[in-house]
Amino acid sequence: MKVALHGLALKTENFLKVKSLFSVLAKFQFEIFITKQFEKQLHSLPELKSAYALLENKADMAKMDFIISIGGDGTLLDTVCQVGSLEIPILGLNTGRLGFLATVATDHIEEAIHHLAEHNYQLESRSLISLRSSKMLFGRQNFALNEFTIHKRDTSSMITVHTYIDGQYLNSYWADGLIVATPTGSTGYSLSCGGPLISPEAKNLVITPVSPHNLNVRPIIVSDESEISFTIEGRSEKFLISLDSRSTSISSEVKLVVKKEAFSAKLIKLPNYHFFDTLRQKLNWGFDMRN
Repeated sequence: MKVALHGLALKTENFLKVKSLFSVLAKFQFEIFITKQFEKQLHSLPELKSAYALLENKADMAKMDFIISIGGDGTLLDTVCQVGSLEIPILGLNTGRLGFLATVATDHIEEAIHHLAEHNYQLESRSLISLRSSKMLFGRQNFALNEFTIHKRDTSSMITVHTYIDGQYLNSYWADGLIVATPTGSTGYSLSCGGPLISPEAKNLVITPVSPHNLNVRPIIVSDESEISFTIEGRSEKFLISLDSRSTSISSEVKLVVKKEAFSAKLIKLPNYHFFDTLRQKLNWGFDMRN
């Protein structure tokens, strides 16, 4: 079987874990390939040079059976962009901190690879959000796993985001910005702005205002079959929009529409893992904090 490795910022303290990963993959007779971005992180480990081949293009990526994201949730979001419509199964090896998406701890590497080799896993199909615009933005990577965001560009006054659902007027949000999050993204930026948690298999999107002027304005959950469009007003001539961690500046003349992407991200779920377990662990649910 062929496995690709992707990482963005490999820290010195993780070198031994990466060597262990290569050793375990070789033990289970995986062919190892790495992305060009991850190759830059391996310059301090020249002894691994003969253990892998470089992925040169999308055609090479399409031949992979799995791709392992090495890092935190930000790296996994970038891995989803690398995979795109190929829908290659992704396993998140967590060398970061929180790890809502990258759920495999580095001290469980051998166990995780053994499950991959034995095909002892399930695939979670995570919906993506897609952006259509009147101006070319983000190239072919016009999709996100977590959220699409509109935000004021600087410290200027708030903006007004007129929002429509399937062409029907919903609301004008006077706020610092607006988030449209997937169920996966409901544990991210949307949550920090007061949005609800949504189970990954739910067929919904959540619209969450960022620092709204009117306190009676609350997040709203809509069907992921909806098409959500916007017009933006503000004192500034430019605004920021983002898809996950990628952002760009636009003018109010650019027309924006978001909806569910036609393809999805396939995340590998190993045995004895459940989303609710992750919530309890990461959010300290059920812990008595009074001591």
